[in-house]
Amino acid sequence: MADLQTLDLNLLRVFDAVARERHVTRAAEKLNLSQPAVSNALSRLRHALNDELFLRRPGGVEPTALALSLAGPVAEVLDRLRDTLATHAPFDPATSDRIFTVGFSEYAESVLAPPLLEVMAKQAPQALLAVSHADRTNALDLLERGEAELAVGVLPEPPALFTRVRLLPEGFLTLVRAGHPLAEGPMTLERFVAFPHLLHSPNGSRDGALDGPLTEAGFPRRLGAVVAHLGAVPEILARTDMVMTLSARLALRLSETHGLVVRPCPVPFRHTRLSLIFHRRFEADPGHAWLRRTLLAVAREVGPVPGVGA
Repeated sequence: MADLQTLDLNLLRVFDAVARERHVTRAAEKLNLSQPAVSNALSRLRHALNDELFLRRPGGVEPTALALSLAGPVAEVLDRLRDTLATHAPFDPATSDRIFTVGFSEYAESVLAPPLLEVMAKQAPQALLAVSHADRTNALDLLERGEAELAVGVLPEPPALFTRVRLLPEGFLTLVRAGHPLAEGPMTLERFVAFPHLLHSPNGSRDGALDGPLTEAGFPRRLGAVVAHLGAVPEILARTDMVMTLSARLALRLSETHGLVVRPCPVPFRHTRLSLIFHRRFEADPGHAWLRRTLLAVAREVGPVPGVGA
């Protein structure tokens, strides 16, 4: 077994990348190394640990029992080392080429990413924003695995090791096509549930924010379709009698762009807010703090929707 005093730290970086990617070529790309360099590092580590570590299989490599037992501790040690170094490193947005990995819900990405990137283009032109999809089902996993430095969405209260900052208040409006029976007249609950509803749900859930309040009021709705992406929504509404209730900001934007009709939502329920969640180990990281401040400033500029409750 290897002596830790003589083990090259770079070999552990290679081990960690291959363990995460389960693929030598992808690990090399992630490390900005050549494939032969990664293969050579693995050979040295195999010799030092007297274990094959990764076995070739179709489509990649499979870790041995020893590699599986080492993967967690090695990843944790390297993550802590990176965090410690980042915390003490100065951050100048004007010159930084840092890659900020974030998890945004599709709505958060639509509303916050454009103005955030506008600010970054001016203040941090060499930095990169890498966005992954995040929602209540996977946001904490992304943060715990280190695949995102922060997450923004309509998210539940996180565990104690995470910090939550509330951002935008969310009101809701209803969209229908021009000429739809609900485009005019009173928006009663009876009329509202008389038509099939369209639900946007990236994770495939068929339970939306309106379903609980509607059921409690004695007017359960019928879903006509569930879609994973907002891009399909305007044409679906234009071609059908479906009704869709969504964030007021998006509803107004889709109405202006696609000629849809905006109606008030007749369902009384507690409005939600976008939340920014991050692990507390990033609190003293100056680059992370800059991104958080920038996001908060962007959210304040976006502001509430006039005339819609918060």
